[in-house]
Amino acid sequence: MGGGGHYPYPKDVWTPSGGWWSRPTNWATNTAICVVGISLATFGVWRLSASKEQRHIAPTRPIPSQRWSPQAREIGVRQE
Repeated sequence: MGGGGHYPYPKDVWTPSGGWWSRPTNWATNTAICVVGISLATFGVWRLSASKEQRHIAPTRPIPSQRWSPQAREIGVRQE
């Protein structure tokens, strides 16, 4: 139930991904570090984008960015 064993492969081949059937011992730690780093970068870009967002005309209906953008929160919703 597995399609056979591992076939022989050259031991002197180096690959950036770790080679054949690689299973590094610290994969969980590396994954956690990457998730934290990507999350921090995403949060930073989100905050920068929200601080620079400007609306010159008030929207006619509520928009999601009014929850986090100070300028959008101030102008509110235009009544038509």
